[in-house]
Amino acid sequence: MPRRERYELIFADPVALEPEAEDIVMVHRTDSSGPGGHPVYADDTGIVRAEISDREEVRMIASGGHQVHASMVRARPVA
Repeated sequence: MPRRERYELIFADPVALEPEAEDIVMVHRTDSSGPGGHPVYADDTGIVRAEISDREEVRMIASGGHQVHASMVRARPVA
């Protein structure tokens, strides 16, 4: 199965006043692999980085010191 080139990462705040409040970041595939052996995807700035498995499981990867990642992140494929 070919890997997708782009995803939207959807960040949801479980304690937000509006349950549907989400932040969406577009990421594209890089040449790197993450600790689980899956491709790493990054936004255009390189600050948001995530390893996304073939089952669309997301593992955020720190791109700098003192980053704290949201606990609820989903990946949605982009055609």
